[in-house]
Amino acid sequence: MSSANSNGAPVRPRSSVLRPLGQEEIRVTGGFWGGKQRTNAEATLGHCEYWMERIGWTGNFDRAAAGTIGGDHAGIEFVDSEIYKLLEAMAWELGRNRTEDLEQRYLALVARVAAAQEQDGYLHTSFGRRGQPPRYSNLEFGHELYCFGHLIQAAVARLRTGHDDTLAQVARRLADHLWVEFGPDGRNAVCGHPEIEMSLAELSRATGELRYLELARLFVERRGTGTLRPAAFAPEYFQDDIPVRDATTMRGHAVRALYLASGALDVAVDTADLGLAEAVQTQWTNAVARRTYITGGVGSHHQDEAYGDDYELPADRAYSETCAGIASVMLSWRLLLHTGDEKYADLIERTLLNNVLASPREDGQAFYYTNTLHQRTPGSVPDEHELSHRAESSLRAPWFEVSCCPTNVARTLASINLYFATATGTGIQLHQYGDYEIHTTLDDGELALHVGTDYPHGGRITVTIDTAPTTPVTIGLRIPAWARNPRIVSGHAATERGRLLEVTGIFHPGEAIRLELSLEPRIVFPDPRIDASRGTFAIERGPLVLAVESIDLPTGWSVNEITADASTIAAGPDGTSIDVYRLAEPETDWPYRTSAGVAEAGHVRARMIPYYAWANRGPATMRTWLPIHPRSEEQDA
Repeated sequence: MSSANSNGAPVRPRSSVLRPLGQEEIRVTGGFWGGKQRTNAEATLGHCEYWMERIGWTGNFDRAAAGTIGGDHAGIEFVDSEIYKLLEAMAWELGRNRTEDLEQRYLALVARVAAAQEQDGYLHTSFGRRGQPPRYSNLEFGHELYCFGHLIQAAVARLRTGHDDTLAQVARRLADHLWVEFGPDGRNAVCGHPEIEMSLAELSRATGELRYLELARLFVERRGTGTLRPAAFAPEYFQDDIPVRDATTMRGHAVRALYLASGALDVAVDTADLGLAEAVQTQWTNAVARRTYITGGVGSHHQDEAYGDDYELPADRAYSETCAGIASVMLSWRLLLHTGDEKYADLIERTLLNNVLASPREDGQAFYYTNTLHQRTPGSVPDEHELSHRAESSLRAPWFEVSCCPTNVARTLASINLYFATATGTGIQLHQYGDYEIHTTLDDGELALHVGTDYPHGGRITVTIDTAPTTPVTIGLRIPAWARNPRIVSGHAATERGRLLEVTGIFHPGEAIRLELSLEPRIVFPDPRIDASRGTFAIERGPLVLAVESIDLPTGWSVNEITADASTIAAGPDGTSIDVYRLAEPETDWPYRTSAGVAEAGHVRARMIPYYAWANRGPATMRTWLPIHPRSEEQDA
């Protein structure tokens, strides 16, 4: 077990099988992820600042500090959390690539937040002041502790990047307030939206204050005991129907479920509660096996943003909220650190590349809140200057009335490098691929290396050693679950340990390890119990799920009226393509018949694109699951 040495990582367990690397140990140098981080820094952070200032969310803190806010609160009751997620994103970005401009913007925003904190540590702009509801009067939907959790996570990011300053002080006072209000001698209650659990556990790790861990444990243990009042949604929406350690799968509101599981695992790891940790692992396993979309997205219910029943995964009704995808990555990362099992890294890759990255537009200034897998109508271009409803934008919108996703994307991309690799005392494990460099200290000395690749669009990964100890070191490279016949080129022995290919030896500067993965497109069929997708197939190429967009079909064609011949799939210089056939069905008075035949109106060779890139060329229809053309079935027979 590796001790959690001081480093600048979002999650730093007190002990774990794998040690996370901090901002000072791993840095993206370019390539695919370098482009994403650059867009995030240059466009998305400022975009979030602009919108929250423009519509008064940031100004809530000014009015709260001045004592004039009353009922004049801009936005819904949890918009404080968006400012905090932006602050977290800024903190990670400053730790990655500090600029004077960003530093000054960050400090100015922190000062406005800190000014609104009350004498006893409480800090929320929607409750507790004259003309507002009393504190903690609506724990079901008020989101007070949820907002506090995001403030604390922003403070942890600042601490982990080397600054114990104003925001960290604000977070300590707030956590001390919570200990009084909700600790062993306080009220027996929980927040309707989990988040505080993992943030308190991480603040405890960052400061050494064990009261914060104990309070996180209390919140986890109280969950599922009926402390929340009956509301419009069933108790499972709030994760208040079953104690965490008794639940066997993810259910209810997807983000709530995953945030709670993350916090529960943090508590389990730091208190050596093996039963609680095993319960979270079981929930992950069952939800991935039966309640997860091919993109890694989760949530098939729109009304309550919730998981559906087992195998209830309709493509055209996929909610797959961006925040739920990010929450899934957060949980999988914790499980990877705890167990060392690469299946968690596999899901992180799938979810990041196909669900989370589908949210931001290429310019980083518009977003999807939800991520359908089948767009039936082209929709319309949203007004770049108006708010959109969270789930009604047919193209990415600049901002939402509930804008939890843009700031969540921002903080994730600012820290994305911290999910790529880990260390043990004797080596490094590379879980995600991109262009990055690592410089860390192992038991026998310093190890520095850099990774170069055109992944995810290419399959060659080269690891070059810059500095290494004079004793044997093990460098592990994840072999994705989808990979067939991977090829490793190295002057040292390579052994397989699960999905990790380990190369061990005494390395010298300039030595290279090359991993070659075939990115031939492959056909994927749904489990037959996913009845909404029965009779269809999808195409994946490497780690990417592909889609057909109507822009790549003849004028007048829609993806709703095509079938596809799976036997014709091929990759070429221009990408992946497939033969698709257009249905020619006459308009009738009744959409049912006694015969099963279909008429066709021609076929074309259609280009397929990465699902994450769809809707960047204007309004279009799109689908990932393609109905099987009869010719495919005949050839299979």
